[in-house]
Amino acid sequence: MVTPFGLEPAVAEMFGPETPVTSCKGAIGHLRFLQGDYRAAEAAMDNKNASSPEAPFTTLIQLDGRSPVPSQFHTPGSFTIIRLQSPAGLPDRITKLSPVPALLVSISLKSLASSSYQVWTADKLIATSIVQPFRSNVIDFDSQPRCWAGGAFDYVHYSVPRKGLDDIAEDLGFGRVSDYRLAVLEDDLVVAQITKGILPFLGRSDRLSVLALDQLSLVLGAHLLQQYGVLQKTARPSKGGLAPWQKRRASELLHENMHGRIRLSDIARECGLSVSHFARSFKISFGTSTHQWLIQHRIDHAKQLMSQTSMSLIDIAIQSGFNDQAAFTRIFHQLVGVSPGRWRRHHMTGNFRA
Repeated sequence: MVTPFGLEPAVAEMFGPETPVTSCKGAIGHLRFLQGDYRAAEAAMDNKNASSPEAPFTTLIQLDGRSPVPSQFHTPGSFTIIRLQSPAGLPDRITKLSPVPALLVSISLKSLASSSYQVWTADKLIATSIVQPFRSNVIDFDSQPRCWAGGAFDYVHYSVPRKGLDDIAEDLGFGRVSDYRLAVLEDDLVVAQITKGILPFLGRSDRLSVLALDQLSLVLGAHLLQQYGVLQKTARPSKGGLAPWQKRRASELLHENMHGRIRLSDIARECGLSVSHFARSFKISFGTSTHQWLIQHRIDHAKQLMSQTSMSLIDIAIQSGFNDQAAFTRIFHQLVGVSPGRWRRHHMTGNFRA
């Protein structure tokens, strides 16, 4: 499947080394988070744009199995990815709440016996069977979903605001989507693929940029619309790319924000387009997503510095928009096929060509 926004099923290729990640461990940390106090988590992001209430982020919550767990799980009002782990299950059911209209997409990473898993929507118990790994639930937060797990579990939860979904639907020509199909333990290969792609970055100290998370929210949103939305119209195809002045402006903004801290909505606004329209048009014009364009630009900039200066690799990594040398080395090797040091040595001797 190729999405309208340029992210193929090989989702892991999209992810550079910059995920806003915070780990809430121990009784105090996870209780604060579950009770809806996100200040500590947001401060840990160390990202200038993370202070915005609309900024997307990811977090890892590891319950210790000993401390009491609040009965309500509050999510923020932005696109959020939360990995929630427990070695002992939950003593009682938890109600999941969102401050804005949104969809809850949950995917289990390990099996649960049918006797150890229950889910309710609108106070109605949903019939379930054994939970297989990478089976998904898609539930509207308006139904106040509740869940209980009687054994060890490991889940990834996506909170997807309806406003973003409405914007995508309008841009694709679907019109406003009033309802979404309830899905419990769905074998959704796309959500599974996306989740497998982001797992290595949940709980890591290095980060995925908000630009990449914005792109991911569009891809997941488009899939949710087409797979679960109750649609009134057929999507209209879009063939046009960006105008020349829009291409120049988008390139300028990405170049000026090499660390990826700019939001996709900021670039779209400068180009006079909606976020989803801009993302699709950018893909048509450049043949890649904004995040992938930015990653390639960083690599090209790093190559220039390695070939024309005597700067250390750590300084080159920082000046090229990477958090550290390890992240730079990993992404460089992934895209170029060799380490930065080897590329530099061969390039300087003339025996290697990128």
